[in-house]
Amino acid sequence: QVQLVESGGGLVQAGGSLRLSCAASGRIFSSYGIGWFRQAPGKEREFVASIRWSAGYTYYANFVKGRFTISRDNAKTTVYLQMNSLKPEDTAVYYCAVQFSDNYYGDRNEYSYWGQGTQVTVSS
Repeated sequence: QVQLVESGGGLVQAGGSLRLSCAASGRIFSSYGIGWFRQAPGKEREFVASIRWSAGYTYYANFVKGRFTISRDNAKTTVYLQMNSLKPEDTAVYYCAVQFSDNYYGDRNEYSYWGQGTQVTVSS
């Protein structure tokens, strides 16, 4: 079993920043990495960013490149998502999830465990 707890969401004005945290516990050491996804009202859950535990490789959706940064703290098994230059269209519930396969990082079906989500609201 794996437990994931997200935190750090909130309300911010356009152009502002937030840092999300994803604290992982349980059988995390056999996983490949952690991904962040988001889901806006009426839309499907979409890939945002992911990071591999071992080599630290990072991957981003095109719409966040240059604005968001994913990082990890292996000692604490925590993954962060630093979000800068936020836009109203970034408003969504943000979820972190664990990937146990070495397959495509952007497919939400490749992730086995999910956190409860944290709301991010960006006002214009």
